[in-house]
Amino acid sequence: MQTSDATRTAPPALDCNRDALFLDFDGTLVEIAPRPDAILVPPDLGARLNRLGAACNGALAVVSGRDLATLAQFLPEFDGVMVGSHGAEARGLTLDLPQADPAAVQAALGAFAAQQSLLFEEKSHGGALHYRTRPEAAAEIAAFMADLVAKHPAFEVQPAKMAFELRPRGASKDRAMAALARLPAFAGRRPVYLGDDTTDEPALAWAGAQGGYGIKVGPGESAARHGLAGPAEVLQWLAEGEV
Repeated sequence: MQTSDATRTAPPALDCNRDALFLDFDGTLVEIAPRPDAILVPPDLGARLNRLGAACNGALAVVSGRDLATLAQFLPEFDGVMVGSHGAEARGLTLDLPQADPAAVQAALGAFAAQQSLLFEEKSHGGALHYRTRPEAAAEIAAFMADLVAKHPAFEVQPAKMAFELRPRGASKDRAMAALARLPAFAGRRPVYLGDDTTDEPALAWAGAQGGYGIKVGPGESAARHGLAGPAEVLQWLAEGEV
């Protein structure tokens, strides 16, 4: 069942004795920026996540569309579990996914971006085309992506906020969370997922289906029962869960 801004409620307090916490990054822990490399990360964010992870006995993971190498650069102090590339790779977990060589699709994405004055974000398992500066190009980009995956069926299209991404077929945040839930630190706990984008909807729905709940960050229809306005409210909610 989908919820709207008006029907979502404030989330309950995080219970670190009971909950397993899964956190998206862009738009959830940090504000979206005009360029992926222009985000402002609070200098103490990694340390705060470490403290919260310790309070939850290790049951905390950052689950992002960023690739792991980039995510680690933004969170150098954080030593917990991280899932990158929309579930295609993970730190602290081996994911059972088909192997897909990204070189050909990355070359095609880069060439198309150069031709169309778009921003190409290369990722370890694929790449993204950002059209925030050219919103009128959305339909053309979608058509290009559909043609590209027809030629490279090991990949699939992931729509995102003002972007289209290619990721390995079968990779998803909810699938990665299901694998994490089998690890000792996460097993038997109530899953709680926070995310802001359409890429997070399967994960938000999965958390609810497993007896936990999702928290939609920002506006828009969602599978989540609860909501927070933006990263500032997320960080405040997390701080309250540390104590």
